[in-house]
Amino acid sequence: MHEGLSVPVDREPSAQRPTRARGGVVLASIVVVVACALGVWLLWRVFVDTWAGQRVEDAALDGAAIGQGQLWRVAEPLLDVVSVGFLAGGLLFTAAVALARRRLSLAVQVAVLVGGANLTTRVVKELVLDRPVLGVGADYGNTLPSGHTTAAGSVAAALVLVVPPRARPAVAVIGAAYTALTGISTLVGQWHRPSDVVAGALVVLCWTALVCGAMAARPGRAGTATAMLRQVDREDPWWARTRRTALGLLLLGSVAGAAAGMLLARTWAGRAGAAGRGGEFLAYGGGVAGVVAACSVTFAVMLLLRHAAGSRDGSPSPSA
Repeated sequence: MHEGLSVPVDREPSAQRPTRARGGVVLASIVVVVACALGVWLLWRVFVDTWAGQRVEDAALDGAAIGQGQLWRVAEPLLDVVSVGFLAGGLLFTAAVALARRRLSLAVQVAVLVGGANLTTRVVKELVLDRPVLGVGADYGNTLPSGHTTAAGSVAAALVLVVPPRARPAVAVIGAAYTALTGISTLVGQWHRPSDVVAGALVVLCWTALVCGAMAARPGRAGTATAMLRQVDREDPWWARTRRTALGLLLLGSVAGAAAGMLLARTWAGRAGAAGRGGEFLAYGGGVAGVVAACSVTFAVMLLLRHAAGSRDGSPSPSA
């Protein structure tokens, strides 16, 4: 009858879009998990399993003695907070937030995240990796990954998972800062080397990605007519803020990472000789910058994965 009119046809059924979106988040999560596992192994292989790597980090460890008396006044109370009780309290609090939002599955997921990350760090440090004795510094055995960093980071990551979308960017920034400060505090106290702290952050990101992938793999709730209209007429209200925060963290991580690379490269180049006080300070500064870079990037990725996992059905909701 109306032969001159053309009616647009949706060639891709809307029911297929959620499936494809979920698949994309799951694939991204798998990539992050593999990258984190490879990153932990590379850190161990370069900085723990070689004489040169041990020399560089030994210089950073010695450099931590510079100004330690003043810095330890801040670092010690921060480290004293991290304990089994801290983990239990953090887990109970995040689970309570999830239950208050009527998200029982999310409460289970944060328990998996916190428990899995801390158990992984303990197993990897004590049973999987070792520290060969290569004549560099004192022999304290393997200390990679850092348990304190993993504990602080896992509780912070759990908070990123359970809070509502509007609060996630701020919580991610605070979580990155808290995890970085905890990691740097272990350097100040000469409890850990920089690679230990970075590896701890990667373990937390690995488990966060696993949880986000599992979250995305679960089928979303069936859409209604009004939900489909919102899908067409309204964009995700939280994406812009999430994107800006993630980009800011990535930018900070890139700058800090570049600084860490330059400082540690100088230490690496002079590893055959005595580092001296100046060289130790540069190595220590490079280690601190590396920790800031690792925590900034890991929490940026966590924020993006959590948002994508919660928005997988194409109809964002303030309660996702």
